[in-house]
Amino acid sequence: MAEDANEQTGNSGGGKKKLIMMIVIGLVLIGLSVGGTLLALKFVGGDEPAATAEAEPDAPVEEVKKPAIYYPLKPTIIVNFSARGRQRFLQAEVSLMVREEDVVAAIEEHGTMLQHGLLMLFSGQDYGELQTDEGKELLRQMALEEVQRMLEQEIGKPGVEQVLFTNFVMQ
Repeated sequence: MAEDANEQTGNSGGGKKKLIMMIVIGLVLIGLSVGGTLLALKFVGGDEPAATAEAEPDAPVEEVKKPAIYYPLKPTIIVNFSARGRQRFLQAEVSLMVREEDVVAAIEEHGTMLQHGLLMLFSGQDYGELQTDEGKELLRQMALEEVQRMLEQEIGKPGVEQVLFTNFVMQ
């Protein structure tokens, strides 16, 4: 009879262990399910950052960059140099990269002034320096600064993001 009592206690202890084990496994599965759902919502749901931005009106809003507008300056800039007793020429086609329509209108309105400023800048350069890549890049940066300076005077903002040479011929 003592053996029967031990068997019953051993079986009932095993039953409790099974019940506890099933409860623990169930809780783990529920936790994994909830965690997986939250993770999936984090990757799929893009509305959460917008909701926090609405809740906090003082939070800084990142400005979306407008698409680039490339405006070619016409006519082509042609400059002559005197290098080592010979006549040399530079022909450059210039495009301006802007992001606002009002800047395009200002460039159209003040195009003659921009052409003049670039012509004077280009003609003041040393022909030998312009033959190197560094010299061309330096001229491009100086042209950007000059265009931004002139537009700043006229419209109150630099407006132009880049000056690009679309054609650059030296003879």
